[in-house]
Amino acid sequence: MGALREVEDLLPSLTRAEMAQGVESTPGVCGGEPRIVRTRIPVWTLEQARRLGVTEEDLLRAYPALCAEDLANAWAYVRSHRVEIEGQIRDNESA
Repeated sequence: MGALREVEDLLPSLTRAEMAQGVESTPGVCGGEPRIVRTRIPVWTLEQARRLGVTEEDLLRAYPALCAEDLANAWAYVRSHRVEIEGQIRDNESA
């Protein structure tokens, strides 16, 4: 997964606004939670899967609409919005 490694290596040089690229929140879509653009896949869902041991390759197979760049964007978003994502994971586990 060389392309993903390249993108991850570039992440430290990006600003917070640049890191949020590829992730959007829209009222009425996925409950307004941050999601991957062009999809209805919430970032918290991907992060929770990763925490449970699902590999990036498995995520890409499970969500054919995603590409490696989408995962890199999701991980960047998680790093810069950790408290928000943890709260969403917690809220959705108790639902």
